[in-house]
Amino acid sequence: MHPLPADCGSFTAGIGLRYPHVAEILERQPKVGFLEAHSENYFGGGYARRNLLKLRETYPITLHGVGLSLGRADGLDQKHLRQLKRLVDEVQPLFVSEHLSWSAYTHIAVPDLLPIPFTREALSIFVAHVNEMQDTLGRQVLIENPSNYLAFAQTDWTETEFLNRLAHETGCGLLMDVNNIDVSAHNLGYDAVTYLQAINPRFVKQIHLAGYTVDTVDGTDIRIDTHGNPVYPEGWRLYRTALEHFGDTPTLIEWDTDIPALDVLVAEAAKADTIRTATHAHAEAAHA
Repeated sequence: MHPLPADCGSFTAGIGLRYPHVAEILERQPKVGFLEAHSENYFGGGYARRNLLKLRETYPITLHGVGLSLGRADGLDQKHLRQLKRLVDEVQPLFVSEHLSWSAYTHIAVPDLLPIPFTREALSIFVAHVNEMQDTLGRQVLIENPSNYLAFAQTDWTETEFLNRLAHETGCGLLMDVNNIDVSAHNLGYDAVTYLQAINPRFVKQIHLAGYTVDTVDGTDIRIDTHGNPVYPEGWRLYRTALEHFGDTPTLIEWDTDIPALDVLVAEAAKADTIRTATHAHAEAAHA
C-alpha cells in the first residue's frame, strides 16, 4: 500500500478516477501523483470497490463526495454517513472532501449541488454537520467552494468570509476549485484574483482544476461547471496565482463529461506539474 507522505505538497498532480479509464490505469500505471474517486460510486462494494483497493496499492487515493448534503437543514443521512465511514476505513484515503452545498431534504434527493446562502443560520447548520462528519470519520475533511450562477439577496458574509469562518470553527480544510472560482467570478461579475486572495492560505489543502462550458442566454455568456473541457488559459493563470498565494498544494485534474482518452488527463496533470515547479522555483529564488 502506498504510504501517506508527511509533506503532501511534494505530490505530483493527480487525476479523477473515471470508469472508462480504470482497466487502462491498472494495466499501464501512468505517472500521476494520486487518483480521486467519487465516494458514492464505491458504496456498493463489488467489482468497483475491489478495483479501487487494487489501485490503492499503487496510488494514494482521495475520496470526493457529492451526496452527503452537508447544507441540508434536517440532519445528515446516517446511512450515507455510515457507508462513507466504512469506505474511508477501508481505503484510508489521503483526503476526504465534500461540497459547500445541499442536495437532499427528508427523503428527496436531487442530482445536483445546490447553493446555500451565506447567513448565520446556514453557517450554524454547516458547522454542526461538518463537525458530525469529522467526528464520525475520525479525521479532518475538506470542503470545496461552489460554482455559482445566481447570488442570494440575503447574506451576512461573502463566500470567502463564510469559508474562512467554517474552517476556523470546525478545523476542516478547504479544497479550492480554481475552475469554480473562474466560473463564479464571470457569472456574478467579481474579480477572481480578489476572491482567491481573500481565502486564508493555512486552510487550503488541495486544489481542483477543470474546464467549463459556455451557454449563451439572452445574449449573455454563462459559464457552466461541466468538467468537460481542458483547463482554459485563464484557468492556468489563476492556478499560478493560487500557488503563489497558497503555496505548493496537491492538485487534481477533474473531467466528468465527454471524458477523453486517459493520455489527455495525464497531459493536463503534467502541465499542472510544470506550472507548480516553475512557481515554486520562482518563490524559492525570491526568498534566496
